[in-house]
Amino acid sequence: MSEVTARTLRLLDLLQSRSVWSGDELAAELGVTTRSVRRDIDRLRELGYPVLATAGHGGGYQLGAGRSLPPLLLEQSEAVAMAVSLQLAATSGIDGLADGAVRALTKLDQVLPPKLRPEIAAVTESVDVPAPNGPVVDAEVLRVLSRAVRDGVRLEFGHTAADGQASERRTEPYRVLAIDRRWYLHAFDLDRDDWRVFRLDRIREPRASTLRFEPRDAPDSLEAVRQARAYQPGEPMQLRILAPLHEVRERMPEWLRGDLEAIDDDTTLLTTRGDPRWVAALATMSPFDFVPFGPPQLAEAVADLATKLGRAHSVASRDNPR
Repeated sequence: MSEVTARTLRLLDLLQSRSVWSGDELAAELGVTTRSVRRDIDRLRELGYPVLATAGHGGGYQLGAGRSLPPLLLEQSEAVAMAVSLQLAATSGIDGLADGAVRALTKLDQVLPPKLRPEIAAVTESVDVPAPNGPVVDAEVLRVLSRAVRDGVRLEFGHTAADGQASERRTEPYRVLAIDRRWYLHAFDLDRDDWRVFRLDRIREPRASTLRFEPRDAPDSLEAVRQARAYQPGEPMQLRILAPLHEVRERMPEWLRGDLEAIDDDTTLLTTRGDPRWVAALATMSPFDFVPFGPPQLAEAVADLATKLGRAHSVASRDNPR
């Protein structure tokens, strides 16, 4: 590879890494004059790369979007990351995304340098990501919601609650989040004058308006989704977690979230809702020891589960002696 060709490829890599570069910055990075940078920019344009230039203070060079680009410049780690991301996208629980991810992988193979193609093939042929068992989200719903969040415009949609009750919602959308392959919208509900979390698979016919809204002081979206996931209809269930509050907050799995309160320096009270048998089973899968705090049904569920596990252990020990 000639020095000019290597420098041109290095210039392309720099333009891909940042939105705008000044001529002086590129010259310093490449160790040449600004005149040489201009000649290299012209070479990239001849190859089909749409390099845009703006004059004046704050101006510079930037790589625009093109209809047909020459081979994509990616490092080995970047190529592998892209292949893995596309495989995860194919099993994201979004209807219609799998075919698009497969097509993108095919296009990626076509524009990568030959030396990187075996790396992509190794990932796509060896890595298997199982499809989620949960509800499927319509790709068009995700697209409309994401654009409304980005543009900061009001959003209306039909919503079906867990109990089957249908309603129409007028919202100011703030974030779209994915947790454990389930998708959620965190938005301010205008009719209820409060923040709400909506599952995307329960949203129908979303309609983004052209009416922009003034951003509010929003609560943490991730924590709002966690609290919504932790809430279940029914009587509150309380567990005494034998670990300090800060450690429980950091390590408690998403599927056993609830209201946390420090009892003392070494013990935390977890309050959640749901079937006591289900809460007991989830608690045994957490990394912490615990004691049922109330109601009595929870203690009974823990005792029943302990009996079943004890019997299972006895059978396993008898059938598989060490």
